[in-house]
Amino acid sequence: MTALLNVNGLTVKLPVMGELRTVLRDVDLELEAGKTLGLVGESGSGKSMTVRTIARLLPDGADVKGHVRFDGAEVFDLRGEALRRYRAGDVSMVFQDARAHTNPVRRMGDFLTEALCTNDRMPRRAAEAKAIQLLADVGISDPERRLRQYPHELSGGLLQRVMIAASVAVRPRLILADEPTTALDVTTQAEVMSILARMQAEYGMAVLFITHDLELAGAVCDDTIVLYAGQVVERQRSTQLHRDPLHPYTAALVQARPEIGHRARRLPAIPGHPTTAYEAPGGCAFAPRCRFAQDACRRAVPSLLQIGEQGSTRCIRMPDLHGRLLATTGAGDEASDHQRADAAEEATR
Repeated sequence: MTALLNVNGLTVKLPVMGELRTVLRDVDLELEAGKTLGLVGESGSGKSMTVRTIARLLPDGADVKGHVRFDGAEVFDLRGEALRRYRAGDVSMVFQDARAHTNPVRRMGDFLTEALCTNDRMPRRAAEAKAIQLLADVGISDPERRLRQYPHELSGGLLQRVMIAASVAVRPRLILADEPTTALDVTTQAEVMSILARMQAEYGMAVLFITHDLELAGAVCDDTIVLYAGQVVERQRSTQLHRDPLHPYTAALVQARPEIGHRARRLPAIPGHPTTAYEAPGGCAFAPRCRFAQDACRRAVPSLLQIGEQGSTRCIRMPDLHGRLLATTGAGDEASDHQRADAAEEATR
C-alpha cells in the first residue's frame, strides 16, 4: 500500500544566537492511511520538531533538507492556496498544552466554528450546530453551554476534548498528536485516547502520535519509532518493541519504566544526560551512555540496519546483541555499573 505520509532524509537546522544548530538528522518515516505511528524518546530527541516540520510550522531562518511528501506531493513545494488547504484540511494538529493553544479571551464556540466558517464556507448557524455535535461526539455533556464558555472555565480534560473536536472538525486525513495526554490524570488519559481512537476509526484518519509513555505507545500505535539526538534509532511493531527491542537505548527505556506486579529495589536509569542533535558526538550518538559501546561505535554514524521483517535499528552491534538486550541492561537484581556506584554512595552516607 502506498503511504499517505513519506519523510525521507529530513535534516533541520534552526538559527540560535546567530548560529545554525542541527535539531533533526536524516529522519525517515512513512505512515499509511488509517494507521497510527508512535514517536518516542527523551526530551530533546526531536519528536515535536518532526511533527512541526511536517506541518510546515518552522520559524523563519530554518534550514531544511530532505523530503516530506503527503499523498505524493512535496510539502515544501506548497505555496499559497495549496499550503492553506494542506494546513487547514489535510493535516490537523493536537497540541500538548491545550490551554496554551486556545485564545483566553474568546469563547469555545468561536474557537470551534472559525475553521468551519473560514475553510468550509459554512454559515454561522450551521457551524454552531456542527460544533455542538462534535462536542457531544467527544463525550462533553451540555455542549450548548460549553460553546459559551471561555478556556479558563474548562478543566484540562475537557479542554483537550475540545481540542480533539476542533482537530477533526474538517475531517483531516492526518492528525499530528503532540503528547495530547501529558498533563492529564490516568483516567482522563484513557478517556481522551479512546475518543481519539474512535474518531480515527470513524473518519479513517492516520495519526502520528508523540508520547513519552512506552506503554501508551504500545497500546495505541501500530508501529513505534524511537528517536535519539534528532535521529531515528529504531522502528518496530509496537508490541514487539516491548518484548524484543533492537537498540540499547530502546531497551534502556523499556527497563526504566515501572511495572505493576514486578517489585524492584530500584529502577535502572540511563547514565549521563540526553543529547540533542547539535551536541551529538561523532559516531553513534548514544555511545557515551551505552554499556555495550565499543571503539567501532564511535568511529562513524551507523546506518539503519534491517533486522529481517521485524524492524530496523541504528546499532552495529545488534547482530551480537539481538534477543539479549532486556536480559543484559541491568534489570531486576542484575545492577549496572552506575547503579552499583549509586548504591555504594548511598551506603556511605
